Amino acid sequence: MPYRVFGPVPSRRLGRSLGINALPPKTCDYACVYCQLGRTTHMTVERQGFYDVGELMNEVERAVRAALSQDERIDYLTFVPDGEPTLDRNLGEMIGRVCDFGIPVAVITNGSLLWRDDVREDLSAADLVSVKIDAVDPVVWKRVDRPHRSLSPEAVLGGIRDFSRDFGGTLLTETMLVSGVNDGEAHLKELASFVGGLSAHASYLSIPTRPPAEQWVVPPGEDVLARAYALLSSVVPHVEYLIGYEGDAFSRTGDVREDLLSITAVHPMRRGALTAFLAEANASWDVVESMLRSHELVELPYGGETFFLRALPGR
Repeated sequence: MPYRVFGPVPSRRLGRSLGINALPPKTCDYACVYCQLGRTTHMTVERQGFYDVGELMNEVERAVRAALSQDERIDYLTFVPDGEPTLDRNLGEMIGRVCDFGIPVAVITNGSLLWRDDVREDLSAADLVSVKIDAVDPVVWKRVDRPHRSLSPEAVLGGIRDFSRDFGGTLLTETMLVSGVNDGEAHLKELASFVGGLSAHASYLSIPTRPPAEQWVVPPGEDVLARAYALLSSVVPHVEYLIGYEGDAFSRTGDVREDLLSITAVHPMRRGALTAFLAEANASWDVVESMLRSHELVELPYGGETFFLRALPGR
């Protein structure tokens, strides 16, 4: 069965987030070099329905009730799928239905389809939208995000600008910096100028902290981060780094194996977090060893850490 609802998990932007993963694995219109979920296996720009909305909403309701019954705090119900959420033509309906839970709704998007009127309309009911802006120069954009060939950089940036103008909720931007790709001085100035023209409440600077799609991807140095921060701070009211670890406070429903599959389908766990999770669940590391042998989990080293994520097609 698909693992479509996970958490609550600690989010660097959203506190305690209950994730909604409403796409099949790696369905996206980008193939970002740094993606923590591996290479894109289904590249598309066509909006379509993927799952039965009623069934998915039932899963969300069960997850919400289970979390609240264990006194788990949920700060946001977050559409953060294994791909680009706006590819789901049912997104607007789903946002409207999860609003009924009385919990703020967030959407994490790459912004690639915001040039479409229907996509901007779908997102208008969310409380918070985080839009990725890794590059504004077309050449750099293609190098870092590797977009679908039909996408136009002018249309994408124009759509983000239009959405920023009309959206009544909290708008965030996030930029992932990759050494030698989108961290040059001239590009950072151009990016800061574009972001500064948006009505963003906050802008976040990220670096790869989990295993990327391409093994050559490495984060920039501290001097580059400081320069990027200074440039953005001069034009945006609030700028933060997203370079720290989000913590180990993952929640449980009682079924250790199912919980691990659900969380690691979208949110890779460090060894330390996984060890703490098992201890809280009174489970042994044998569970992990079994899941590795059965190829349900995979183990990946990155940045001096060991990460565990659910094995899905294309990973």
